[in-house]
Amino acid sequence: MHVLVATVVHHPEDARILHRQIRALLDAGHRVTYVAPFADCGVTPWQELAPVNVPRASGRRRTASLRAARAVLARLAPQSDVLLLHDPELLLALPRTRPATVWDVHEDAAAALLTKPWLPRPLRRPLGPVVRGMERRAEQRMHLLLAEEGYRERFALDHPVVPNTTYVPERPERSPGTDRVVYLGHLSAARGAGELVEMGRLLRPHGVRVEIIGAADPGIRPMLRDAHREEAVEWYGFVPNDQALRMISGALAGVCLLQDTPNYRSSLPTKVVEYMAHGLPVVSTPNPAAVSLVNGRPEGDCGTVVPFGDASAAADAVLQLRSDAMLRERFSAAGHSIARSAFHWPLQADPFVRQLEEWAGVERGPRLPLQSSTPVGDAHEREVAPAALHNHGAGAEPARRMPL
Repeated sequence: MHVLVATVVHHPEDARILHRQIRALLDAGHRVTYVAPFADCGVTPWQELAPVNVPRASGRRRTASLRAARAVLARLAPQSDVLLLHDPELLLALPRTRPATVWDVHEDAAAALLTKPWLPRPLRRPLGPVVRGMERRAEQRMHLLLAEEGYRERFALDHPVVPNTTYVPERPERSPGTDRVVYLGHLSAARGAGELVEMGRLLRPHGVRVEIIGAADPGIRPMLRDAHREEAVEWYGFVPNDQALRMISGALAGVCLLQDTPNYRSSLPTKVVEYMAHGLPVVSTPNPAAVSLVNGRPEGDCGTVVPFGDASAAADAVLQLRSDAMLRERFSAAGHSIARSAFHWPLQADPFVRQLEEWAGVERGPRLPLQSSTPVGDAHEREVAPAALHNHGAGAEPARRMPL
């Protein structure tokens, strides 16, 4: 099976897209052509892929990216067995001639509009019904995969769910330490960036540093850079998921300080599962899905829930963990047990691949050699030359200081 995977919004090394779904397709012997903003993100694609570079859609700059994506999809979709889309924006770039088409629904797009800093505030609520209408039309025109059970109620039809799980080792590499807490994931005001910085300032006098691993919205980058320079936090910028998971190992706790916004009320924070998978106690705000994991499982609690917007309570929870080794170990063991039994990605990988095979009308066969896609004339619509992908553009994240 030849799968054409496309994103213009997500980082090409997005954990769900690359490290889980594409990895599962390659391991099952399928060919993957990956359309993504490699150059804009300074990424060298995997050799197993047939990569095609497009500009990244960012903020209000989306027209050129969608135009390039439309041309790429029109050329490559007829040569594919499945077209797998990862952005609602790409619903506007669908070619007329295309194979079985799948939209992987990552988030509640209408609710997410309320927290988009690049979108003028007066337009955020009025655009919600427009997005809902696009979703209703999409489920009549293509197949949908949902990242959350809570997304089902938005749609009239029944669609399979592929949860945002992770790879869970048989046992954590290291026990929780005492001198650092970690945040893993994209940063925005709604994701608690301000609270993380304040938490760093509160913990620094106690010898505990806050390490932040992830890219950030443009509007909060100056705050993070300033906090990084004053050593209130250590901000590493974007780090590929496999490397980032090694970095969080052995931390005192993993932190998730989402604010109380509609988009997060029905979403399971993947970072919480990743913390649990690597034996980290969790400090989280009371997002309902997070609470059900942290304090609502029969295996026992695996962390502490603190009020929304309360950096002081989060810092106090960390200090309590540092002073109580037995509590750390109990939270660590319970979290890992929950993650291993219920959130191990290989439990989802095979059903995901088989669902795409069913929609494509193909049977699983032996692994086939990859065939590179043919370059076209547009500079934005060509195969990626790996040697050209190492230069980061303006707005690159601060230089990473890797922890020892």
